[in-house]
Amino acid sequence: MQPNVPTIYLIPTVLAADTASGVLPAEVSEVIKNIDIFFVENLRTARRFISSLRLGKVIDQLEFWELDKKTPSQITWERLQNLKGSAGIISEAGCPGVADPGAVAVEMAHQLGYTVKPLVGPSSILLALMGSGMNGQSFAFHGYLPIDKAERKTVIKQLEKESAQRGQTQIFMETPFRNNQLLAAILDTAAPNSRLCIASNLTAPDEFIRTMAVKDWKKNVPELHKQPTIFLLSTY
Repeated sequence: MQPNVPTIYLIPTVLAADTASGVLPAEVSEVIKNIDIFFVENLRTARRFISSLRLGKVIDQLEFWELDKKTPSQITWERLQNLKGSAGIISEAGCPGVADPGAVAVEMAHQLGYTVKPLVGPSSILLALMGSGMNGQSFAFHGYLPIDKAERKTVIKQLEKESAQRGQTQIFMETPFRNNQLLAAILDTAAPNSRLCIASNLTAPDEFIRTMAVKDWKKNVPELHKQPTIFLLSTY
């Protein structure tokens, strides 16, 4: 690390409640102990996460700067530019900067010549890929699929086409309260022999990861309402 240059720590958080001791290395707690400024996607979640670590820090003495998809870039830029010491970036869940607005601050930190330090922690995307049995050499994460039914159907067919052409695993997700609707769209649209992995509640006691052909999922449709879930689709 360069001397006298702020370090921006990318601080992973838990995917499931009460799992910090099992999924986060000691380095995460040590870093949090030594910084007092945090860019956070969700203020309440971040405060609860730090409190749960029982580090002896007084939460009300810490400085939290909200950084979500609605935060004006200029505000984030000014905060980083005026930073006197190091700071952390905390996502609502999992690893910041991956499918997360924290990437904006990371890009700016590089422009300012700051040191960027990603810390090890759970990523639902990678955990789902690891447990899927699908191609981990070539894969693409597409974030959220369209809500519009016709557009969503078109995208699902396109993902199957890309998987077939490139031998690529297609990864995507949905807001938990719309999981059942997305699953229904996949089962209604995808080819019967396409493989679908459903990975829900990763790292939690009720974790569920299963890969089957679409035609087999139709015989046993899981209940996914409000369950954090990653979907993976493959045609090869």
